[in-house]
Amino acid sequence: MRYCGREFTPAELEHIRELIAAHPTATRAALSRYVCEYLPWYRPDGRLKDMSCRVAMLRMHEDGLLKLPPPRNSNNNGKPYTRRTGKAKPPDKPVKLPSSGFEQLRIHSVVSKDQSYLWNEYIQRYHYLGYRPVPGDQIRYIVYFQEQVVALLGFRAAVWKTAPRDHFIGWSSEQRKQNLHLIVNNARFLILPWIHSYNLASKVLSMATQRLAGDWLHWYQYSPVLAETFVEEARFVGTSYKAANWIYLGQTKGMGRLGLKGQTTLPIKSIWVYPLHKRFRHKLCT
Repeated sequence: MRYCGREFTPAELEHIRELIAAHPTATRAALSRYVCEYLPWYRPDGRLKDMSCRVAMLRMHEDGLLKLPPPRNSNNNGKPYTRRTGKAKPPDKPVKLPSSGFEQLRIHSVVSKDQSYLWNEYIQRYHYLGYRPVPGDQIRYIVYFQEQVVALLGFRAAVWKTAPRDHFIGWSSEQRKQNLHLIVNNARFLILPWIHSYNLASKVLSMATQRLAGDWLHWYQYSPVLAETFVEEARFVGTSYKAANWIYLGQTKGMGRLGLKGQTTLPIKSIWVYPLHKRFRHKLCT
């Protein structure tokens, strides 16, 4: 069975159950570390992949494959993000940003707690998908014009499988399993609704992709070679991605994780990718 991009054999599932039984007082976080060490399940930089393991075990618990101890503290999963910084309020009037001011744009990685709270609040309040915490490697950006926030982006792990992307790359299922971490997904992109500027979205995307591979290397000790994103067609055309030289690959089928017999369960999305390395196919298919 597959959870969080990893296949678990029946023997591994049985051993995970034994680990849980052998540590009746352990927290869920501790159990995920024990399981990672047993499997073994590590990130490319050598650290335990315990957050992904924790999510995988929670899904196994929900699917009835094992029984986890109750959580010690509530993490508010499934609840709207309610923390407020007092800094994410709209201005008194719309902001018109001319293209001549683009040279004053600055993009910053989210590294501090204050930046994280601010990013989360903006996304929760003004992005149609809202904010949800995600496990695993990720990078978030805040884009400023002078001292004012104008845009926010978030990159995370790629989706496990999508036919147009995999056909475009030309890799085998085994190569995808080994190299999927070299693709990152632009899961959130927001131009704040009171910011009005032609070509700002494509400019911000270009700023992010120019530094993405280097930032990922700095934080996680490996460089992604391809970025992907999914644009909900009922809401957006994808013009900004096209203007930023992303490549259109086709559409999703609208099949959720539990979709059955061709039943559409999710909105149809267009698939776009952006090479972060000239030889991205060679690296992904090696």
